Amino acid sequence: MGAYYDEIEIEDMAWDPVKGVYHYPCPCGDRFEISRKQLANYEDIATCPSCSLIIRVVYDPLDFEDDEEDDGAANSAEDETAESEDDDDQAFEDAMDKLTISEDVATRVVAASA
Repeated sequence: MGAYYDEIEIEDMAWDPVKGVYHYPCPCGDRFEISRKQLANYEDIATCPSCSLIIRVVYDPLDFEDDEEDDGAANSAEDETAESEDDDDQAFEDAMDKLTISEDVATRVVAASA
């Protein structure tokens, strides 16, 4: 693949411990992302979830060789993140169930958009 937006060194990317990815700003306003697991599998393409741009990450694969052994710990962290997201989804659904819109507000919204 030769149509990279840019080539970025791993040192220029920021580590996000919550999402478990390295990221770098994308011109679209979002950010390119690549995980340690991808790097350990010799993948060097970081993608932007909001647009079609990709970058090539320049790094030493030997720095991520030991990450394959740490996958068990990473999987438990991913499970905790998934549970947290489920809780967030439930809280959102509960809030949507309790949401009410008065006719006065709806009339103002329609009037403002006209």
